[in-house]
Amino acid sequence: MNFSEVFKQSNHLCKVSPDGKYLATCVQYRLVVRDLSTLQILQLYTCLDQVSHMEWSSDSLFILCAMYKRGLVQVWSLEQPDWHCKIDEGSIGLVSSRWSPDGRHILNTTEFHLRITVWSLCTKAVSYIKYPKACQKGIDFSRDGCYMALAERRDCKDYVSIFVCDDWHLLRHFETETQDLAGLEWSPNGCVLAVWDSCLEYKVLLYSLDGRLLSTYSAYEWSLGVKSVSWSPSSQFLAIGSYDEKVRILNHITWKKIVQFEHPATIDNTKAIVYKEVDRRPAVVSDELSLHNITMGSTLFSTQSKYEICPLPVQIPVVKPEPDRANPKIGVSVLAFSSDSRYLATKNGSFQVQSLNWHCSGDSVILLGKDQLCLCYMDTDYEEK
Repeated sequence: MNFSEVFKQSNHLCKVSPDGKYLATCVQYRLVVRDLSTLQILQLYTCLDQVSHMEWSSDSLFILCAMYKRGLVQVWSLEQPDWHCKIDEGSIGLVSSRWSPDGRHILNTTEFHLRITVWSLCTKAVSYIKYPKACQKGIDFSRDGCYMALAERRDCKDYVSIFVCDDWHLLRHFETETQDLAGLEWSPNGCVLAVWDSCLEYKVLLYSLDGRLLSTYSAYEWSLGVKSVSWSPSSQFLAIGSYDEKVRILNHITWKKIVQFEHPATIDNTKAIVYKEVDRRPAVVSDELSLHNITMGSTLFSTQSKYEICPLPVQIPVVKPEPDRANPKIGVSVLAFSSDSRYLATKNGSFQVQSLNWHCSGDSVILLGKDQLCLCYMDTDYEEK
């Protein structure tokens, strides 16, 4: 396992392009695009304000930068650096912005979730969708880009509407068996829609495309429940991260639990390899912005990471959460399958790495800290014993 040098980033705004060729990061109001193979800067863009959200289009040709406080969205072209687009939502405000699967429509959610506005970059046409629910993950697109599932709240009840993305007409509309729907996600093959309740009730429901309830799963009652959900790329497994610090895997045939993973404080698995970062002192290189580095503040730090393999067993440092405070840092908050569904990376609360993303090739992981990032390259050339 090898690691790159450390780069600056803000608010975990770090995304690999869908084609795997580029790495985009935001530092305050600057958007930086790097060649992922060399990590050299290819383009620098300056936005009108500090970026709240950044996202690649599906064809890796455009980048969306949303500035929620200003109600603005700017779109940048990688092929034509001089071209750009600006969308101003005005007084109605903006709380969310994202691409449609075709990479030519932008979906903006207004303040108070009054509606979703669909903007077309090609025809400049505008469509409106009412009743979106304010929840953890209220919108998801099928992998083929044909359908959009939207969580709705009407008359104090939860519903799901399925739209056809070609012209945004309503295909299906059905009520869900949830008390307070928290999120939904399509399986990669587009056959099943997973819907889960708020953390106050452990409930995961599986629906077909026509709205039929296929199965319901609940691991326990009377305690904080589901915190994260993720499908494997093969659609064979559904990973559920819970507040009890465990990950449960359901199979796609019976929708029953087939395996359960925990996050022990002591690692004593003979097949596990544990890397520990060795403390080092960063050296000041420059306080200027160059084509190879970008600053945060007045100085730029260049680090040469060194990692050692720890002998087992290994005691992992644990920070005891404060359960009496809102949103305690407990439970499995991140689930990420590798592209071949062979590996599952998870993050349990109070761990220093605050977020991670698999590269589409499955051979590297982006590790995100508070204001820095680095790439972790996996060595997959080994013989399984």
